Amino acid sequence: MSLVVYLAGAVFGFSCVVLLRRPLTAPRNPLTVSTCAAIVLGALVFVCSAPLTLSAVNRLTGVTNFGAPLTYGMLSAYSCSLLVLLINWRGGPPARIRCLVLRTMAAYGALIVAIVVLFTLADPSTERLTDLDTYYANTPYMREMIVLYLLGHSAATLVMCAVCVTWGREVTGLLRTGLRLILTGILLDVVGFQLAKYTAIVACWSGHDLDFLSTDVAPPMASLGALTCSVGFVLPRLLPVAQACRRDLDDLRGLGPLWSQVRFASLAPKPPIAVWQPPRVRLHWREVSIHDGLLALAPYFDDGVRERARDAALHEGRSAHEARVAAEAAMVSDAARRAAAHEEPRTTPSTYRLYATEVAGTGGLVELARALTRSRLTATVPEGTVRATPG
Repeated sequence: MSLVVYLAGAVFGFSCVVLLRRPLTAPRNPLTVSTCAAIVLGALVFVCSAPLTLSAVNRLTGVTNFGAPLTYGMLSAYSCSLLVLLINWRGGPPARIRCLVLRTMAAYGALIVAIVVLFTLADPSTERLTDLDTYYANTPYMREMIVLYLLGHSAATLVMCAVCVTWGREVTGLLRTGLRLILTGILLDVVGFQLAKYTAIVACWSGHDLDFLSTDVAPPMASLGALTCSVGFVLPRLLPVAQACRRDLDDLRGLGPLWSQVRFASLAPKPPIAVWQPPRVRLHWREVSIHDGLLALAPYFDDGVRERARDAALHEGRSAHEARVAAEAAMVSDAARRAAAHEEPRTTPSTYRLYATEVAGTGGLVELARALTRSRLTATVPEGTVRATPG
């Protein structure tokens, strides 16, 4: 059981590491801070609730069952962090957000203090690592402590349910998907964890034995519900980033033919060496280097080559834009071939501007690269240098 709980905590906490991909700027974003705080506290709840951890805490502190108020207090803090996260996620005037956050933290802070006080007043002399809730369900003060932490957790989940249902009607896209996942995780927690715990405790009060609901059903359902919630919180923030990275990688690969054609002419500085660079950074350096190479090849541009290639493309039935890009690809390929052969630049430089230099971003360059792969004039260019244009 401890291994499963530790694994759930590790997976739960890993999403926090992914969110903190920019640790220097993350603290400035309250939403990122509250998301990571909720995930970290959720992972700590898993770690603290594992029987191995409970046994170690009890042994190190010398207090029998000290792991119980520690776990319950951590669960209450986690419940509080979920509400704080929803407040920040919902947004609004900063003063209102601050007020709601402080009220929430004050309420759950008082709950944690009450849990500690009740444990101090109780007499849990027998160590219980897996069935403490049902074993002490009829013990004074321990009974109240157990019910109190469950009610605090239930209050947080009910509020989250209401917010997710209401807000889910107002939003679309990834945010709605995230809210549905959060709602699913909450329902798993309510039905699988809370209802199982309440049922087992009430059964103890009435003299029945349903301990298996508390010891065998509740823990895995709580893990599944928390992990589902974490995916719901993280998905709307990470999926757009992942999609952007994929687009950057696609553009980076798409620029390959054009880069291999003009790289020998580029005099742009090499990118800084790093163990790992984001696709966006690599794409930026590739874009700058290609533009520099095209600028170096500009004195070799032949308008005659471009016009003949355009006419041929139009004759093949291509659109005006496709014909323009194909003609530019032929002109660039011809310029690269002559520059690599150390031919003299044209006496009258072309004043033509490539489409790729007129549009923002890498879209125009990618089109030019694709046209190069289709062009019959595309050839492998050997390493070389570009001669300076005579003054």
